[in-house]
Amino acid sequence: MDPSRIVVFSGGSAANNLVDIFGKVAHDKDCSLSYIIPISDNGGSSSELIRVFGGPGIGDVRSRLVRLIPEDPTGKDPERSAIKMLFNHRLSSDPSEARVEWLDIVEARHDLWTHISSSKRELIRSFLNTINLEIVKRARPSSVFNFQSASVGNLFLTGARLFTGSFESSIYLLGSITHIPPNVKVIPAINSNFSHHISAGLENGTVITGQNSISHPSPPSGPSPTPPEDETHASGPVREDIAESPRTQDRRIHQELSLHDAVEDANLPGSLPTLRKQYINFAKTHAADLPSRISRIWYINPYGQEIRPAANPAALQTLYSAGSIIYSIGSLYTSIIPCLILRDVGSTIAGRSVPKILLLNGSTDRETRAVGIEFGALDFVRAIADACDSSRGKKGKCSDYVTHVIHLHGEGTPQVEKEDLAELGVECVRIYGRKVEDADGGGMLYDGMALAQALQAILGRRDGRGDKVRRNTLEALVYTSPKKI
Repeated sequence: MDPSRIVVFSGGSAANNLVDIFGKVAHDKDCSLSYIIPISDNGGSSSELIRVFGGPGIGDVRSRLVRLIPEDPTGKDPERSAIKMLFNHRLSSDPSEARVEWLDIVEARHDLWTHISSSKRELIRSFLNTINLEIVKRARPSSVFNFQSASVGNLFLTGARLFTGSFESSIYLLGSITHIPPNVKVIPAINSNFSHHISAGLENGTVITGQNSISHPSPPSGPSPTPPEDETHASGPVREDIAESPRTQDRRIHQELSLHDAVEDANLPGSLPTLRKQYINFAKTHAADLPSRISRIWYINPYGQEIRPAANPAALQTLYSAGSIIYSIGSLYTSIIPCLILRDVGSTIAGRSVPKILLLNGSTDRETRAVGIEFGALDFVRAIADACDSSRGKKGKCSDYVTHVIHLHGEGTPQVEKEDLAELGVECVRIYGRKVEDADGGGMLYDGMALAQALQAILGRRDGRGDKVRRNTLEALVYTSPKKI
């Protein structure tokens, strides 16, 4: 057991901006660092891999692994930079050009291989060839793999998973090849070779299925099966702000099921059509507000029925030995909460008497904003508590799951109800940040040094200087402003 282990719940892209900060804090405390990452992503190139091969949504895991590959600021090790560039590379946005580019990579003709040694090149290529063979084997007249904007890292992880039969083994393999520091672990919230999807229930009774539709809805990227001419009026994307009559909804679902069941891919017959589509093109910004706020997140099987998956035993063991727990910035309902609602996660978190720190987002997004409503810090904390309560199957106190909220102050930042949170046993720490340039609705970004110092003050230092140093450090970090929050 590592009593000083730092455990971070996070998604992919947003928290990548804080990886160096978490690494610095772990280094200064001489402790290990573990990231628990959800696998419910069904957007981007992950959606096509899921459609053709099934398996977990690996985009966030791959994103964190690639971000953790050590940099070479001296430029003396070009291979390290080349490998990072390879796993971070996306194929062309044109499907035909992407297919040609993929073959160049598989056949070692691409410029990406220039500075990679033959030993590592052939090792990496062996798994790329594995996934390429599977792509060719599974090609059917009704279903061919779309290489558009495909991530080489995602393809490698999928090839390694299919070869070894283990998602965790594929993660270990990529980490070993790229020399990710041994004290840093990336742990999928669920260790599975199957897909796991989520649904969101809104307070107005609406149910949104699939992470992509919840967080950044977009029309399918690939061509959908063509309906008969007399049924074309029932096709097209469903708008959340327009209620369908039960008859129209039943007719649409029946039509989509019939069309998609004619496609031979990795999905079971009768699976929800929205979980079987390509969502390669999407935008994480400028998404329309939800018609009502999210009340709950749950996992579903391919037919839309609620299930309660077990958490990855490695994730539970990591939490059990945690010296601190951090809920990172990012998508609250599609990155953090899918990890928390898994069985036994809530009870394990509640059982640890350690700092449990929420890094409040510097702005609200589609998930924490609805028509006429924006989340404050209290809403974030209660959402985390509700998710952990759901995992435990019983009601707990907010302070069982969150003890500190680190937040920013400025235009576009969520409101912080300091007094209300204090009554719940949650301490608020306000620190410096910088304004987001050209961002719609404003927002703030964390200052790396200020955040690192705040985390170190809360977690304590190796020299054990005690509470007095902690209080003085926090007071020095607080952003002073005449405006009361």
